[in-house]
Amino acid sequence: MGKRRKAREVALQFLYQLDQHGAEDPTPHGDEFWARHPVDPDTQAFADALVRGAKQQQPKIDQLLAQYAEHWDLDRMAVVDRNILRMAAYELLWAPDVPPKAVINEAIEIAKKFGTTESSRFINGVLDRILREQRATSA
Repeated sequence: MGKRRKAREVALQFLYQLDQHGAEDPTPHGDEFWARHPVDPDTQAFADALVRGAKQQQPKIDQLLAQYAEHWDLDRMAVVDRNILRMAAYELLWAPDVPPKAVINEAIEIAKKFGTTESSRFINGVLDRILREQRATSA
């Protein structure tokens, strides 16, 4: 498994933990989380950037998810799916160094590993809609 995949998986676990505790700021939870999930410094730095970025942009991201995840209320969405979507939406919209197809493919693979049997299709559909809409808006 590549370092970026590992970082995304660890970031998902951190986001999941924050979501379960209703925490908005990852800072007070970072030391404890990283002590329980040790990874190499590069992997931790990338994962931490994903977590901080997703949390910082969460109000905007959640607004997009509510718009593009038709017939799904964010609070009723599976916690894993919701956090994969938040992390991937952050990368799609605020991390231009990562190709959009790579972001979506990584999110799908992580959903297959951590989500339900329906998660990967659901996540693919929502992220594809976000990407198409953002491209149309910026064109």
